[in-house]
Amino acid sequence: MNAYKIAGAAALALLFCTAAQAEVVVVMSSKSPVDSLSKDQVSQIFLAKSNALPGGAQATPIDQDEGAKAREEFYKKVTGRDAAQLKSYWSQLMFTGKAQRPKHVAGDDAVKKAVAASPGAIGYIDAGAQDASVKVVFKP
Repeated sequence: MNAYKIAGAAALALLFCTAAQAEVVVVMSSKSPVDSLSKDQVSQIFLAKSNALPGGAQATPIDQDEGAKAREEFYKKVTGRDAAQLKSYWSQLMFTGKAQRPKHVAGDDAVKKAVAASPGAIGYIDAGAQDASVKVVFKP
């Protein structure tokens, strides 16, 4: 009986750990000519170090609201920065007038809507939220 309880508890723990680590993907409009980007390109776009896409088009990053799980995972995997480090980074850039933060939207659906409306827009969503309106250009 104890063995069943232990096995059941282990299975539940594994399930919760897997669910907590949802996969985030970087997306652009399905009509965008860009098919793929590197980790460095994505990082530079979202940290306002570059706004150029392959082919010369201008990138418009779409960020998720602070506190969103997808946001935390995206920035940790792509830039290696946590929420506090990002806040400090953007405060410094905005104070010196070097850059403005990307536009923020609330959730995967809002990101997809914004990205689908503009071929140069780029955002990140949970992999399970993908649909025909967007295409994956990078998987961290």
